[in-house]
Amino acid sequence: MTSSDLRRSWDREGPRQNDDPSLRLLREGALDLEGRLVDASNTTLRAALTLDGMTAHCVYKPVRGERPLWDFPDGNLAGREVAAYLVSAATGWDLVPPTVLRDGPLGPGSCQLWIDGPDELEPLVGFVPADALPAQWFAVAAARDDEGTPYALAHADDPRLARLAVLDVIINNADRKGGHVLVGPDDRIYGVDHGVSFHVEEKLRTVLWGWAGRKLPAEVAEVLAALADAVAGDLGGELAKYLTRGEIAEVAARIGRLRAAGRFPLPSPQWPAIPWPPM
Repeated sequence: MTSSDLRRSWDREGPRQNDDPSLRLLREGALDLEGRLVDASNTTLRAALTLDGMTAHCVYKPVRGERPLWDFPDGNLAGREVAAYLVSAATGWDLVPPTVLRDGPLGPGSCQLWIDGPDELEPLVGFVPADALPAQWFAVAAARDDEGTPYALAHADDPRLARLAVLDVIINNADRKGGHVLVGPDDRIYGVDHGVSFHVEEKLRTVLWGWAGRKLPAEVAEVLAALADAVAGDLGGELAKYLTRGEIAEVAARIGRLRAAGRFPLPSPQWPAIPWPPM
């Protein structure tokens, strides 16, 4: 069974259980480092996994390679990657690839299933000429290139992206760059890089502001209701392995505020709305 086979199985079957082959491979597979992703601010490595005839690639982020941050505890980002996966799985949307916390060649860290997208694919987020905004796209911010030509940071009005925007609100994602939005070969949306999420203070920072102030999609109300119950139950217990009680309480509070408002939030004036760099 290959990485693509595992991903298709995961997509077809929905949220993962403990006996899921992709999670077992991530937890127990022999992990061989292949190289470093040099654009990442923290140590981020691509690795090959093998176990009982199964093979896949993963992103391995060792705790020892985490750069200290002023607003997040040291050595805590890998656990937040796993927490984001757990919340995503609980929504039923499966927007975050399977992710576990495990030991590796550089010590404990997060290990996430690698997503290979098609070689030629039109991005759903990016900079476009200001006078050529694609149909059914939202302009999020104005920009200019080195020659002064006006551009717009924009994203597609795509229901898959809208789901990801809702997830980012729930987990309080402080770093949703355009490059953190992937499209797999199955034409599904995936969000990655969630280490700076779940803070108790509002820190939502994203390029997906196109729906700000708009009504939530009809499907979201039911998902939020089920998620609220899950956080109060088994999901909350799982999150407690990676987050503080205060952080879990704030997850529940954000879900409650979303349900009460029925709308996507507006950017906060107390915090930068868009990450830098945006892509």
